[in-house]
Amino acid sequence: MKRWLLVLTLVAAATAGAPFDAAAPVRYRFSFPAPEDRWMQVDATFTELPAAPLELRMSRSSPGRYSAHDFAKEVYDVHAYTPDGRELRTERPDDSGWRVPAHGGTVAMKYKVRGNRLDGTYLAIDSSHAHINMPAAIMWGRGLDDRPAALTFQSPPGADWQIATQLFGDGSLYDPRRPVAEFTAPNLQYLMDSPVEFGPLTVESFVVGPRTFRLAVHHTGTAGEVQMVVGDVAKIVQQQGAIYGEFPSFEPGVYTFLVDYLPQANADAMEHRNSTVITAPRSITRSRLDLLDSVAHEFFHAWNVERIRPRSLEPFDLNRPNPSGELWLAEGFTQYYGPLVLQRAGIVDLRHTTGVFTTLLRTIGAESGRLARSAEEISRRAVVTDGGGADGATWVDDVSYYQLGAAIALSLDLSMRQRSNGRLSLDDFMQQMWRRYGKPGGARQGYVDRPYTMADAEATLAGITDRAFARDFFNRYIKGRELADYQRLLAPAGFLVKRAPRGSVEVVPIESAGGTLTVAQRTFRDDWLGPK
Repeated sequence: MKRWLLVLTLVAAATAGAPFDAAAPVRYRFSFPAPEDRWMQVDATFTELPAAPLELRMSRSSPGRYSAHDFAKEVYDVHAYTPDGRELRTERPDDSGWRVPAHGGTVAMKYKVRGNRLDGTYLAIDSSHAHINMPAAIMWGRGLDDRPAALTFQSPPGADWQIATQLFGDGSLYDPRRPVAEFTAPNLQYLMDSPVEFGPLTVESFVVGPRTFRLAVHHTGTAGEVQMVVGDVAKIVQQQGAIYGEFPSFEPGVYTFLVDYLPQANADAMEHRNSTVITAPRSITRSRLDLLDSVAHEFFHAWNVERIRPRSLEPFDLNRPNPSGELWLAEGFTQYYGPLVLQRAGIVDLRHTTGVFTTLLRTIGAESGRLARSAEEISRRAVVTDGGGADGATWVDDVSYYQLGAAIALSLDLSMRQRSNGRLSLDDFMQQMWRRYGKPGGARQGYVDRPYTMADAEATLAGITDRAFARDFFNRYIKGRELADYQRLLAPAGFLVKRAPRGSVEVVPIESAGGTLTVAQRTFRDDWLGPK
């Protein structure tokens, strides 16, 4: 087979409309001389530098993760050169940094990086593909955050690999029949939030309303398995659009689901601004519902956390862990909506949803009525519970902000419905958060200009309901340590919370005398898309 060279270069404004700063781009070249040994060569060129020493960093955190990660430990054989090939002296100010004290305005860095963990956070390289999370691969220059990036990927000898990514370019998908394709990133924040899958791909595209979506899968199965799930993925996308009333503007012109279902993969999923990564060591056929559940959770993040963003996470600090007291909302409310959307889309039935509610209430210890820490405190503890370290080890905590936040979302959804006689629901709260804090967007791609605070979230709820209710809810269930009375809240919605063996609880539908539960209102929505 012919050895293709994929070039991701800086181009004019015609390249997918990506705006660029006037400063010279940072250029990266990735090559894979021996992918079977699980490493790649990275060449990075920094030009038009000021006379001060060049400070280079490997990230200590990764967008979507909140704890610290030691990405630098996989980097080795580091050298700096002048444009004419003369080696420059380098220093190590700390374990994650390199310094080039003297240079003539241009520095060419060369280094190798190992990658042997296939998930949403790290780097994975083998003879079949390269799965690249940028913080695990890229050495970046301090103070150069606003510079655009230009990258070159060279496939291994004899490999016709494709690329799927949210980086800017002609469709953001490399076709091996076209030897050159152009991609870019407008700044460091966007670049570090842009994973790349480089290998043989099965790709299915679909359109919902005005937006285009792509399911790009690297797996050991068949194209038919991918075709089997793409219709359900489209249903999920449609129902989540209905919650907010519109889709975000996906800057590259397409949203991409990057899926690796391979024996060597770790089960994981990670949101990004215009894409998501989903990995698992199973086949699509045997774990179809798990895949769709991950799709439902991660795509909801395209609004909630990627654009409706806590101020504590904006901009994301690549040098340290990123604590946030709002993860009960950013992650927990997303956790609530995932299985709910599966039911609204007709992918699962009501009994599946009640099973989710049962697991939720058991996990948070709903029968106790109180927590050891508040939702805000538990959210901040993500810096020690969110899988720091290459082995994915976590500290055991009392309650996860995912599960607690989902339980809070359930209680708020039910409370809003009951207080308003069904006129309001949690959907209305999420729509308002979107209109106030997400939809305004950012002047720079990859940034959010109106991130929210805890006070902003409370004020938004107060504007929909009333100030007294919002203050009481936040004081008791967000800042305080109370748990809602789920038995009281679920009963009017047609659910019974009953005692189960060993003191736990179980949620079951209250069936009518005829033995069935009737849903009086349709749940699948497509009316928001406009006339057919």
